[in-house]
Amino acid sequence: MADPASFGVLSCEQIAELTAAGAIVSTRPIEDGQRQPASLDLRLGPKAYRVRASFLPGKGRSVEALLAELSYDEIALGGRGAVLERGCVYVIPLQESLALPADVAAVANPKSSTGRLDIFTRLITDDTEIFDHVAAGYEGRLYAEVSPRSFSVRVHEGSRLDQMRFRRRGAADLLLADAALAAEHARAPLVDGDLTLRDGVILRVALDGLAGDVVGYRAQKHADVIDVDLVDHYAIEDYWERLPLRASRKLILDPDEFYILASRERLRIPAHLSAEMMAIDPAMGEFRVHYAGFFDPGFGCAAQGRPGSRAVLEVRSHDVPFILEDGQVIGRLVYEPMSAEPKLVYGEVGGSNYQGQDLKLSKHFKAP
Repeated sequence: MADPASFGVLSCEQIAELTAAGAIVSTRPIEDGQRQPASLDLRLGPKAYRVRASFLPGKGRSVEALLAELSYDEIALGGRGAVLERGCVYVIPLQESLALPADVAAVANPKSSTGRLDIFTRLITDDTEIFDHVAAGYEGRLYAEVSPRSFSVRVHEGSRLDQMRFRRRGAADLLLADAALAAEHARAPLVDGDLTLRDGVILRVALDGLAGDVVGYRAQKHADVIDVDLVDHYAIEDYWERLPLRASRKLILDPDEFYILASRERLRIPAHLSAEMMAIDPAMGEFRVHYAGFFDPGFGCAAQGRPGSRAVLEVRSHDVPFILEDGQVIGRLVYEPMSAEPKLVYGEVGGSNYQGQDLKLSKHFKAP
């Protein structure tokens, strides 16, 4: 029987060990920059397939076989890349594939920069009836379903839109209960201010001018294409409408609009834990928050171990307008143990673009 201490989310060093053992394979060598403290960035392959609608292969079927039955346009991603049009659905084989051990499962999520561009992405595997989850012992290819929602985007072979976490079996039973989170917070704060627990750490929205006179951003409807591989390149005003601080400290979410907001709380993820933002309970409001849900060990760790980074919230209202008020509950973080602490935590590795953030757009935009 495996040592219970080995259960949990695998660190970047353990991911490297999986790769060396042949559990993670790729058409091109895995790059050091793909490995984050608790996840692996996944890269797009050389071709994309535009399809009419999203799908899942179901039990006993492969994605490749189902694609062969569908009408699709094949798009080459080499050279200058290709534009994925807003509102369309694409299936893209990834460079990475898996041959997981029987005690290791995986879960995928959009990278932070992907979610902040409102690119809806989900992982598909063969022989599955659910998105984003890879069963323990899975052997086969990986595919990304990609659907830009607010902006058309240019992607390239090798672009990184998704990230994957690996969990040693048993980790699902080790999500930290509220009592354990309270004890962690007593040792060293997980958030600044008061801690509210409800099957995880409750986060509230900030609409009180934490970033000066701007409380958020709303995506423009008819903006130009964004190249996902360009950093610090685009002017904010060409793609986003700034939302001013209002005396009421309220914001009306319009149906089908996309917003970037921030949490009232500053966070800290200890090196021995990882966290994930969970979708808000439907009973709490008519909106979805945070497509990109992974928070790596070390995120938000400021001087003297203080919580130093807000959670940036990717918010989309559903069918009706919805009023958000400053301090309203908007999501929760669930925590689980690392199988081993990474040698370098978030903020100490390349690609830590959002350490110390307040209200911040994706890395593609120039600082205001």
